Amino acid sequence: MAKKLYRSRRDSKLFGVCGGIAEYFDTDSTVVRLIAIILLFASFGWAVLIYLAAAFIMPRDDGYIDV
Repeated sequence: MAKKLYRSRRDSKLFGVCGGIAEYFDTDSTVVRLIAIILLFASFGWAVLIYLAAAFIMPRDDGYIDV
């Protein structure tokens, strides 16, 4: 079964984008959040627009497990 990228409901701080990316890549969400903070400063604010776009484009996890 193919993995799908969703905003996380369980590991959400703001919109759940970093938590969803961490679940998709099977990594710790703290690492993804640290990378997002580094990108925020390195991109002079463009990362905020990308994050907000991802928050509105990515679907929210419905909590159901496909079997």
